[in-house]
Amino acid sequence: MKKLLSLTLCVAMILSMVVVSGQAEAAYDWKKHEGETIQVAFVEHTTATAIISKIKEFEELTGITVETSVTPEANYFDKVTAALSSKTGSIDLFMSGAYQLWDYSTAGYVEDLTSYLTDVAPDYDFEDLVQSAVAALRWDGVPGHSVGDGAQLGLPLCFELYSLAYNKRIFAEKGLTPPKTYDELLAVCEALKEWNGRDSYALAIRGARDWGTIHPGYMSTFANFGAKDFEIVDNKLVSRLDSAESIAMNEFWVKLIEVGGAPSWSKYTWYEAGADLGAGKAAMLFDADNNGITQNWIKDGVPASAEAGNIAWAVMPVAKEGDTPYSNYWTWAMAMNGNSDAKGAAWYFLQYFTNKEFASYASITEYNMDPIRTSVWEDPAFIEKMKQHEGYIDSFNATIDSTSILFTPQPEFFVTTTEWAATLQDIVSGQYASVEEGMKALTEKINEAVSYIDLSNY
Repeated sequence: MKKLLSLTLCVAMILSMVVVSGQAEAAYDWKKHEGETIQVAFVEHTTATAIISKIKEFEELTGITVETSVTPEANYFDKVTAALSSKTGSIDLFMSGAYQLWDYSTAGYVEDLTSYLTDVAPDYDFEDLVQSAVAALRWDGVPGHSVGDGAQLGLPLCFELYSLAYNKRIFAEKGLTPPKTYDELLAVCEALKEWNGRDSYALAIRGARDWGTIHPGYMSTFANFGAKDFEIVDNKLVSRLDSAESIAMNEFWVKLIEVGGAPSWSKYTWYEAGADLGAGKAAMLFDADNNGITQNWIKDGVPASAEAGNIAWAVMPVAKEGDTPYSNYWTWAMAMNGNSDAKGAAWYFLQYFTNKEFASYASITEYNMDPIRTSVWEDPAFIEKMKQHEGYIDSFNATIDSTSILFTPQPEFFVTTTEWAATLQDIVSGQYASVEEGMKALTEKINEAVSYIDLSNY
């Protein structure tokens, strides 16, 4: 009798939980903004592909009409900047990186999402989002203050950290192991010169004359040398690119380019660097962890590149084995236009396409990397899917806790980092007598660019 009573009580409790859960779901009014229309700006990306494939389902659930535009990255931010600066609310939501949001929020174009996060469906589970990716999109608007505090400028759609991808076939043939230190990296680069013929080389890294050269492997290594881009002195931002740590790091980086880099390194962006790894021109890639992924997929028996299936991942090299691998962060996020006339409907869209169900679909059924939710990283289906990318999850797990935006937020970010990349090119091409001379000249230029910023006004 006692057993029967206990069983009856258990069943009753379970049924009551189901009813309460159902009532909670029903209590969230997904039709609240029925009849409204929102405009969403996308960059060409796997994230956009996944979202757009589910927009019809969102429209059926909410009654909100979604109009979209998809633009190649080369022109995307010019288009978004023009739309935001018009202050007409011509777009309601837009994809962005954190660095761009520093500029846009300073100009007053970005809605703070903090209060919206109190209005989510019961199953949203904010804490399941990778919290460092969320924090990377939070900033108080004060130049020189790190990310992590202040307004929530967007929510992540995907992100990347930085690791070493390598051709495991070639490493096995030559009896090499993935380098763990900077000295080992240089030695492996020497061993892999012209490893696959005259046009082949050891290490693909970015070198184009723009900000994109600085933020991936370069900035991660810069931080691992103990260098900093800026310090605050007497309410002014002061460049520290002429510090001993910065000079030592850049001397190493220049040597790395000379020993292992592509002959046309100065033209390399994400695309060229990744493509060379896939084509069998580069034996290694020090870049976004998901860059090599694009070259290594074998989908329905069709390889993404000549070396698909031969690419593996390792944690980025550091000064000495056992050091913490500090990685910079890039996040593709979605932000809300502060001048939108449909903020409620826009928020429904944003929470729907960052929820657990969609995040799982985007990374397990589709190919959105890196996943924004811890539950996806722990999902057996995701782990099984990523087995073809040897070392990818392990290197992620070894790095994510020491991953953050390593730049100092400030409104001249794109000016200063583009000048930084230009100086790096000039040092490599011999236009300065030494690395130190080049970095001191760069420091003067950057200090001039930010000289107008007076932190006592914030």
